[in-house]
Amino acid sequence: MQNSFLSNIPPVTKNLIIINFILWLASVALAARGIDINSTFGLHYWEADNFYPFQPLTYMFLHGSFGHVFFNMFALFMFGSMIEQAWGSKRFLVYYLICGIGAGLVQMLVYHIQIQAVQANLSAEMIQTVRLEGAQILAKGMNYTNEIMAKFNILLNTETIGASGSVFGLLLAFAIMFPNIPLYIMFIPIPIKAKFVVIGYGLLEFFFGILNKSGDNIAHFAHLGGMLFGLILILLWRKKFRNTDNF
Repeated sequence: MQNSFLSNIPPVTKNLIIINFILWLASVALAARGIDINSTFGLHYWEADNFYPFQPLTYMFLHGSFGHVFFNMFALFMFGSMIEQAWGSKRFLVYYLICGIGAGLVQMLVYHIQIQAVQANLSAEMIQTVRLEGAQILAKGMNYTNEIMAKFNILLNTETIGASGSVFGLLLAFAIMFPNIPLYIMFIPIPIKAKFVVIGYGLLEFFFGILNKSGDNIAHFAHLGGMLFGLILILLWRKKFRNTDNF
């Protein structure tokens, strides 16, 4: 029965789930030895010392906790399986990766806007101090007592990780392909059509992203970025294959 269940999961969806869980376990095991792969492969702001060009791809395969990876992979299984079966594995993988990369780029753009606003309230000496020693201070579990310097340090030196951008892209694709399929949301006792779930999620992410002054450690604009890049890609594919059955 177990083998039959696994064989019913499309190959890309299945392998993405396996890879994400393996890398989460690896991050836990290596962290116990003092090695932080999330810091190396997670997505940093492009002016940070810890930024590397491969991070817009690698960050989406890393997670900070079991709950983080479990809920992302559960959503990947729920929505990704049907989408991959409809599109085929190659197109599905391209879509998943582009949504994730797009989400990371949008998040870095938001960081850029926020950093420019914060730097306007700091002296050149303060900015230089954070750039030189901020990452080491955060690594020790500390931050500056100056609130503005602390915020600048977090924006500059904190990594973004997780597959949520890709997952939100999948949620958008699912709602476009199956708009009237009812979905059950936690704590809501009645089913809601997929198209309304996506609209609701998008509005909530935008609302929380705009009002996120205290910081909830969630990359709301990365979620919106995944949906945005997913929408753009779907529209491009529809235009390309308008007169064929390939899409």
